[in-house]
Amino acid sequence: MPNIVLTRIDNRLVHGQVGASWTSAIGANLIVVADDEAAEDKMQQAVMKMTADTVNVGIRFFSIQKTIDVIQNASPNQKIFLVVKEPCFARKLLDGGVPIDKLNIGNMHVQPGKKVHGEPHVYLGEQDLDDLRYIRSKGVDVYIQIAPGDKKYDFE
Repeated sequence: MPNIVLTRIDNRLVHGQVGASWTSAIGANLIVVADDEAAEDKMQQAVMKMTADTVNVGIRFFSIQKTIDVIQNASPNQKIFLVVKEPCFARKLLDGGVPIDKLNIGNMHVQPGKKVHGEPHVYLGEQDLDDLRYIRSKGVDVYIQIAPGDKKYDFE
């Protein structure tokens, strides 16, 4: 069973805040970016790798399906920080057998049809809410928290 210390939803995937604050706070030594686009985009990967390098952690880029296929092979000494862009991707991972016990909602940008939800950086639409409710119904602790020292909010 993979040692996933935290799963986070963040539209920006890996950036300074994730790389430094969250990775250090949770004691992760590997970031897994589960995103179909990022898995194919070498430029985006290079930028995210620079962030991971600043805190001396490994980083991998997998499609959603590849994450489902390979995460069970992770070494127990890998403390994994799993990052996705949207709630629907976390739901796909969970349904694919990826063991997620905590889901942190970070930055979700304003988009048409989405409303601010409990925290100025989190905009959720109806599909996001449906996905998050579904994930929570599976026993996952789902909460909003932008940075490790910030207040935690239930997404509802």
